[in-house]
Amino acid sequence: MPEVIVSLQNPQYKNLRKLVESASLRREQQRTLLDGEHLVQAYLASGGVPRLLIVVESIVEHPLLARLRHVPVLQLTQRLFSALSPVKTPTGLMLLIDIPPVDPPPRPAFIVLLERIQDPGNLGAMLRSAAAAGAEAVYLSEGCADAWSPKVLRGGMGAHFATQIVEQADLVGVAHAFAGKLCSAVLNAPQDLFAVDLTGAVAFAVGNEGAGLSAELRALANTEFSIPMPGTVESLNAAAALAVCVFERVRQLAVGSD
Repeated sequence: MPEVIVSLQNPQYKNLRKLVESASLRREQQRTLLDGEHLVQAYLASGGVPRLLIVVESIVEHPLLARLRHVPVLQLTQRLFSALSPVKTPTGLMLLIDIPPVDPPPRPAFIVLLERIQDPGNLGAMLRSAAAAGAEAVYLSEGCADAWSPKVLRGGMGAHFATQIVEQADLVGVAHAFAGKLCSAVLNAPQDLFAVDLTGAVAFAVGNEGAGLSAELRALANTEFSIPMPGTVESLNAAAALAVCVFERVRQLAVGSD
């Protein structure tokens, strides 16, 4: 039988609320909450084993309930579940999980470096693009939004379980150790993205939404390019720019394999 919670003052419930709200508590406990069926399915497909299944009291039957029958179940009233869920229209299903341990590849061929990306929506979209394009690891500097926050998880749409995510990373050290091209998009660079050979080992570095890459990291970028923009807009959103770059690499690899 599931444990049923009806009070906002329940200690277990209060801890779950704090996990939703506090990046420092997520780091301390190395746990987070997954809200919604898509994230839950992505996590389970990666082989993850949750600590707790949290459901709203109105859910009587659901395919995942049978699949997770060996996982402890916490049942919440509609009021408590809605207060816990950070989404506007909760699906009535959440998992409490351990944040997966980091195991970055020793000699990667394709990585992404993100420096001080502060908007959670941007960060989630960037993780999603990087994972979809086959990046082996994404390195986040100090000052980036918390990768395991609810908003970043929703933006990532399962990307967190499809690539390695290294937070608080020393990007300069990662760049020095990388045996390939360190690429960055720069306005008015002498060559454009589509002229760069991206079929070998490649790292893309993307800087803060307003300030761009730090001078130290930009100095290490041995391949700078601009993204052709025939329209009258001056620049792209950082997440859009990264998506263009990583999928140009995908395109080049596909053409090269024909």
